[in-house]
Amino acid sequence: MSEYGMTIGGESVDAKETFDVLNPATGEVYAQVPDASVEQLDAAFDAAQQAYKTWKRDEAARRQALHAAGDLLMAKAGELAPILTSEQGKPLQEAMIEIMGSGWWLKHFADLQMPREVLQDDDNAFVEVVRRPMGVVAAITPWNFPWLLACWKIAPALLAGNTMVLKPSPYTPVTTLAAGRLLQEVLPAGVLNVVSGRDPLGAHMTSHPVPRKISFTGSVATGKRVAAAAADDLKRVTLELGGNDPAIVLDDADIAAVAPKLYGSAFQNNGQICSAIKRVYVPESLHDDLVDAIADIARSAKVGNGLEEGVQLGPLNNRPQLERVSELVSDAVSRGARAVAGGKAVDGPGYFHEPTILAGVEDGFRIVDEEQFGPALPIVKYRSVDEAIERANGTLFGLGGSVWGGDAERAAAVADELECGSVWVNTHLALSPGQPFGGFKWSGVGTENGHWGVEGFTEVQVRHQAKG
Repeated sequence: MSEYGMTIGGESVDAKETFDVLNPATGEVYAQVPDASVEQLDAAFDAAQQAYKTWKRDEAARRQALHAAGDLLMAKAGELAPILTSEQGKPLQEAMIEIMGSGWWLKHFADLQMPREVLQDDDNAFVEVVRRPMGVVAAITPWNFPWLLACWKIAPALLAGNTMVLKPSPYTPVTTLAAGRLLQEVLPAGVLNVVSGRDPLGAHMTSHPVPRKISFTGSVATGKRVAAAAADDLKRVTLELGGNDPAIVLDDADIAAVAPKLYGSAFQNNGQICSAIKRVYVPESLHDDLVDAIADIARSAKVGNGLEEGVQLGPLNNRPQLERVSELVSDAVSRGARAVAGGKAVDGPGYFHEPTILAGVEDGFRIVDEEQFGPALPIVKYRSVDEAIERANGTLFGLGGSVWGGDAERAAAVADELECGSVWVNTHLALSPGQPFGGFKWSGVGTENGHWGVEGFTEVQVRHQAKG
């Protein structure tokens, strides 16, 4: 049995074929994991379908199981975090936070109460809206936060009474496989099935006849293919896709106070966060001061293997992403941008890129218009707040955005003009399990987290009882 077997029907399962998972800090093979066959995918969905018959009936048992799962993950964080760092690249402390956070997410939903929605209660009838589980759901997760974002799906789906087949990214399947094996101890067989495989496996999942919903986090291009495949069977979908989050700095902002927060919100997880700051708009009068302040921070950042002490930024997760970031930075420089800090990939093994601050950029540069998803931040001048708002909204993305200024009420009024699912004032990336998360435009369909996330894994049923 492989150390990192799949979980199907409560059992650890290998596959005839395997594929390599690379350590992004070295570029070398870290693990070999099962490449699930179509028959094994069928078995996983069958196991989930059988488990659903009893899982849906006992809400108290579901809550107890989610609590136990959260406790177990927290207890095993020391074992799982090095695995996460080795396959994803993030510093070990951040990997610990991800694992602990996933336990917190599960426990939050274990206690989340869904109020009854009574529409009528009189002499004629009692009418209420009841939330019913959908059945079996399929979840497909990305490589930037492979286990936390899995729990964003697992927690509400299982609380609602669904069962699940989960497929992690082929770049980062190991933590999810290891966690799936751990959770066999506390979840009934078939409730959570974990399969790993290369990209064709995801297409098989979305076209499979069993799941009634697909919950997907990833790129816009893949999200469109998921939606198209789901449409043929009228599957429900939640799609959490890309972002190009703007930050607007107002003319009364304290640059010394704001710069470290902007840097942290752009470079956390090496910029590999869909709702991280991807572009900054700043008044001409403050531009140079802000560029210098953020560049100073970037130049001092320690880049290296996430398992080494003191490392602040690890590698990008995979070579295609490193090549994309390098290409976008090179394109900007070729068009006249200045790399005030960084500017290039790091020589040597692994997928490292210098934390890069770009000045002299404008809308129309690819690194401003597109999602870079890496450690490169363009800082753009503006002349009026109205211009900044228009440029911030002038994108197909609409995941998040923030406004920074000394007058919080004025900043909030500007934030109200942003077209995105989350707006923040004098902060960014402030997320919690009770807070809804979703995007406008091409950034997504549907909502995750909070009671909204649970409702997204349910169908609405009206229960009408006549009286008299």
